[in-house]
Amino acid sequence: MVNHALQVSAALADMQIFALEGSRPFGEAVVRHLGLALSAHEERGFEDGEHKARPLTGVRGRDVFVIHSLYGDATHSGNDKLCRLLFFIGALKDAAAGRVTAVVPYLAYARKDRKTQPRDPVTTRYVAALFEAVGSDAVVTMDVHNLAAFQNAFRCPTENLEANKLFVAHFAPALQKEDVVVVSPDAGGIKRAESFRQRLSHAIGKPVGAAFAEKHRSLGVVSGEMLVGEVDGRIALIIDDLISSGGTIARTARACRQRGAKKVIAAATHGLFMADAETVLADAALDGIVVVDTVPPFRLHAGPLKDKLIVLDSTALFAEAMRRMHEGGSVTDLLAGR
Repeated sequence: MVNHALQVSAALADMQIFALEGSRPFGEAVVRHLGLALSAHEERGFEDGEHKARPLTGVRGRDVFVIHSLYGDATHSGNDKLCRLLFFIGALKDAAAGRVTAVVPYLAYARKDRKTQPRDPVTTRYVAALFEAVGSDAVVTMDVHNLAAFQNAFRCPTENLEANKLFVAHFAPALQKEDVVVVSPDAGGIKRAESFRQRLSHAIGKPVGAAFAEKHRSLGVVSGEMLVGEVDGRIALIIDDLISSGGTIARTARACRQRGAKKVIAAATHGLFMADAETVLADAALDGIVVVDTVPPFRLHAGPLKDKLIVLDSTALFAEAMRRMHEGGSVTDLLAGR
């Protein structure tokens, strides 16, 4: 009888995984799913604020993955994390790594993907150019704000993992006997919400309604109160790619309640919880919030918001995507459930 563990180890023998500072707990969880250990590296800061990072093990000819989620925290800004990741990828390429894949659960600047005012930057494209400049062979992320813009910005291969699979697995068991409607908080998120709605409907074996809220943004001010779709007497699931200040989610939750929703739950991939999000999302109109662990909810304190928050583990999904990339398998099939 063939030992499956030995088969897995042999198949992944040429794979090396690093996780930079701040993303180490996430990286450790990923490698546990693969039966591997993180490769050793050094990160060193200097008195003038500069830094260096280097692998402490040989990478020549190896298939290397570097895990680093680019959200700002108390230790490093998103800019600093991006710079550290780019320099480390450059060091790996200079050390003759065969292929280097950046695994970026949360990709900074993904929201600035188009010009909204005269002479605006298109920062997503600039970030893509930086990854390419240091020799990145591929970039893996989860639920970018605008998939088309992300794919068009990069010339190297990209993979966008979707949290829908995680959300469906979480919600489906409790919704078998409920009337449900999936709500997009704006017209731009309808495709994302529709993908989730179809998956959820298939999982629970019954129709799921669709709705979307009106949203206008001008000079940082968000407005719009109209809700299109039937929510009366149903459980409303608001689906979005991220929560920042929480204003969009709270406004949509109130609109659902005003139109008779039985219960309102928000699900968003990246929980940034900036500014007054704790206060805004403590609104009684919102019964619960579900996010993914691409960004730890470190900004939240004990209280009403944290009490209704659930964080889903995405590390197994990332691990499987990385394994398939290493072995030449299909990430598309993974997202389709195959």
